[in-house]
This record gives sequence, C-alpha cells and structure tokens, in this order.
Amino acid sequence: MTADDAPVRTEVAEDGVALVTLDRPARHNAIDLATAAALAAVWRRLRRDGHVRAVVLTGAGDRAFCSGIDRSVTAPQPGSPYSVDDPLLTVGPKAADLWKPVIAAVGGLACGGAFYLLGEAEFVVASENATFFDPHTTYGMVSAYESIHMAQRMPFGEAARTALMGTAERLSARRAYEIGLVSELTAPGEAVAAALRAARVIASCPTEAVQGTVRALWAAKEAARAHALALAPHLISLGNLPPDSQNRLFTGRDRTYRLR
Repeated sequence: MTADDAPVRTEVAEDGVALVTLDRPARHNAIDLATAAALAAVWRRLRRDGHVRAVVLTGAGDRAFCSGIDRSVTAPQPGSPYSVDDPLLTVGPKAADLWKPVIAAVGGLACGGAFYLLGEAEFVVASENATFFDPHTTYGMVSAYESIHMAQRMPFGEAARTALMGTAERLSARRAYEIGLVSELTAPGEAVAAALRAARVIASCPTEAVQGTVRALWAAKEAARAHALALAPHLISLGNLPPDSQNRLFTGRDRTYRLR
C-alpha cells in the first residue's frame, strides 16, 4: 500500500512496517508549513492504522535527512513573551500520541529542527556520511527545543558543545555512534535498509507489548522532559535576536548553512 502526502511519502508494507519519507530533496528536506502539517497528519493516520506496528522515518536523497525549518517560513508572532508559535511542535510522532516505535534513518545532514524528529524517535540508525549540527546560536537564536531533545539523547557535555558552537561544530556519524546518539552505523546509503530490518523484527512482536514498552521507556524520562519543554517558549522569547538581526547574520556571517 502506498499513500502520497506530498511533501511526505508514506509506504506501508505487508509486514506492518511503514516507511515515512520527507520528500523535498531539492530543499534538503527542510520543513515548511505544508510539510509540518503533512507530518502531523501522517502520525495521526499511522496511530489509527492497526496494520502498522513499526515505523521508519527518513529523508529523500543522499544529501540530507532534514535541514530543519525552511527559512522561507514565517510564523505569526503572538505578541506575548508567554507564547511562541512554533511550526515544528507538531512534527514529531509523540506530539501526535503515536506510541508505535519509530526508527530514524539518517543519511547526510541532520540539523536544527531535525532534532525535533530525532528527539521523538525511539532510536537512530545513521550512515557514515551523516552529520549533525545546530546552527541556532550562530544566528542569534536560542536552541531550546533542539537542545532539550538532544540533552536526553546525548551526554550533557556533547549536547552543550553541539548547541553552543553553532555552525562551527559538526558532529560526525562516527562520533554520534560513539556517544550513543546513533545506535547503528552503516555504509553510505544503507541506513534505511538497516532501519527497516530492525523495524521488521519489532513489528513481528505482539504490538500491545511493544507499545507498552515504548510508553515505559518514555515514562522513565518524561518528568524532566516535560518540565524542560515548558520552559522552552520563555527562553526563546527572552533570548532570540529580532528577526531582522537574525536574517542579517544568516545572510552575511556564515554561508556554510545556506544550503537551499
């Protein structure tokens, strides 16, 4: 079965494994508003689909898993320091209450807003050409949600280094594997195949037991995670440079992130 939710493709195999693909390779699979809405719809649909027992999430092409939010996106400003309209808050599977296991298969770059997706996956498989970085501080932006997600997946010092050094720091796939962010390292182009193999093993187990185990794993860290996420909007409001200043930094200081 195949369902096309451009710019997100979803393929569900007979073995109960769904392959979800961000399908904007020309934009390094960046998330615009349409992609954010499509992802949220996909997770809701998979939650209700009794045939699906495990999910693999990846990006189209060999250059990027996801390069975060598309720079063309402009979200309306709520006019209050107590609320932030963040289009990425609903892109992850846990935001849609999906407790079927999700494996992220990463090839190429994964940066910035991609961490919303990695942070809500059960584990990450990456090819040797994968690289991870967080550009926020370079451009005068608080890395809040991204840092919270990564601080729960990586040793604190590694998460801090990645977040604070901005575009100057690239975490290689090998280093990500060594510190536990990545659970399996593959040859270039093989991450999806490896993730699908793991997903098929999981899908062969009774789904109630699997989903209960997923809930137990997340319960082990949910209190700290929920408390940190509640602080994130206020930290962003207090610490971000005005948008005009961010744009000047983005276009003038460091062009290594100008991928699109």
